[in-house]
Amino acid sequence: MTALTELVADASVVVCCGSGGVGKTTTAATIGLHAARAGRRAVVVTIDPAKRLADALGLSDGLTGEPQRVPIEVGDGELWAMMLDAPAMFERVVRANATDDEQADRIVANRFYRNMASALSGTQEYMASEALHELHGDDRFDLVVVDTPPSRNAIEFLDAPSVLTRFLDHKVFKLMMMPTRTGLKVVTAVTQPMLKLIGRVVGTDVLSDSVAFFHAFSGMESGFRDRADAVADLLRANETEFVLVTAPQRDALAEAAWFGHELDQRGFGVAVTVVNRTHPVFGEGTSADAAAKARNKGAAATGEISIDAETTMYTMSEAGLMA
Repeated sequence: MTALTELVADASVVVCCGSGGVGKTTTAATIGLHAARAGRRAVVVTIDPAKRLADALGLSDGLTGEPQRVPIEVGDGELWAMMLDAPAMFERVVRANATDDEQADRIVANRFYRNMASALSGTQEYMASEALHELHGDDRFDLVVVDTPPSRNAIEFLDAPSVLTRFLDHKVFKLMMMPTRTGLKVVTAVTQPMLKLIGRVVGTDVLSDSVAFFHAFSGMESGFRDRADAVADLLRANETEFVLVTAPQRDALAEAAWFGHELDQRGFGVAVTVVNRTHPVFGEGTSADAAAKARNKGAAATGEISIDAETTMYTMSEAGLMA
């Protein structure tokens, strides 16, 4: 508890990781709430499109791609929450790196871009890293808590900046950018032998859209590369901490061990491991003994047990350990 409390007090970014169904989202919400109660301005962002974070925070209307403030009753800090909107985030990144509005409009209107922004594998994870970078630079917040998807997808989130960098260096990307770099006009796919061969596989319409996209993208590579490098640096910064969430079941513990190893291989360290969904013991005896005691002694004994339970759960919540 001490380690987690200190982490929440000192970190600028907390990344909650773990397998599915172990309570990452509730843990992330609890960390954000504890930080706000301690006087910090915390924002919790979930990569998962499901409504789990909204449910955990009691927001019946759900969340959007913009941070919204969550009312808290204790403490003088602030709690905000948002859900990643990958297409909207992608457009913001494009417009931030475009040389002018006309270039940005051409890219956003391109069919290849629209398909890539909404359906391409890895886009969700890369846009999550962009959202982290954007929120970290937002003066409204001094702590960003990231609720990641299950372990295997969380690895893609952590790898996203380096994946983009490798893509920008890939020979296919350089081929698509060649006409713009050499000053040549972009010609149709059927007049370029190599692109004609590719067009037979993916279709000339798709290929034409992709060539037009890369033509419109010209000049923006350095901005995307710099941003990817900045995100990678942020994930490895001393101010960024990783919280590994698991549960006391064999499969969940095995997945946590695997994920911890993967983090270590990538140069990330686990600051705190939360074993979620454990149940404290409220006194001696079994639950049957407690029920018998309640029946024999009446409402007074029941109230005594209830008070103990509520106090214990509140303490766990304040420490950031309750799911």
